[in-house]
Amino acid sequence: MGKVSIGLRGWRFDEDEIFTDAGGWRPLEEIPKEPRHRLVRLQVVMNKPCDACYLIHGEENKRQCRVSSIVYGEPLDEVLLCDEHEADFLFWFRERGGASIAGEETFRDAFHEWFDDGGRAPDGYGGMEHVEEAPEDLPDLRDPEDLYEGEDLLADERPDFEAESDDTGAVADADDGSAEDADGDDVDADTATDADDDLSVDDLDLDREYPT
Repeated sequence: MGKVSIGLRGWRFDEDEIFTDAGGWRPLEEIPKEPRHRLVRLQVVMNKPCDACYLIHGEENKRQCRVSSIVYGEPLDEVLLCDEHEADFLFWFRERGGASIAGEETFRDAFHEWFDDGGRAPDGYGGMEHVEEAPEDLPDLRDPEDLYEGEDLLADERPDFEAESDDTGAVADADDGSAEDADGDDVDADTATDADDDLSVDDLDLDREYPT
């Protein structure tokens, strides 16, 4: 078997660690510790805002953030990114010392500080080619709390997208600020409140490798 991604690109996992010979999902407790931690962690961070977007827009304008599609780093110190900001992270990692602290607890904070201080990739800086062949469904996992009661692995300080309707029944879209009213008709995004986060957790991506 090869590598597989589930939901978020970036983390890469061996298929034989998470699938049985018959092609089904292994029970969570049979998956080796490292990939199991990533799988559980992905369930926590899926559908969170891109870290870089959030540093730009902040809590007040959270609905302007893009939903993360890429993850780098280690569980509990991972960096979540949208497609647009992946190049900034890769430039920091390759050219601004990020690779030297890979795996350390300061990894995510160091990237955040660099980006918040105006660090950006040069125009046209190349990204990475990701494995696009990924199962669309998550395994039918036991409740992670059953295995990780009281563990930090299930905690996350990142904000969530919150879907809230205003008096007109309009709900803002988390990706671009557009909105629809209760009948499905487009309305002006300025009349909408928070972002609609009606996204599925059915596409996680267990394919992690540090960029090179």
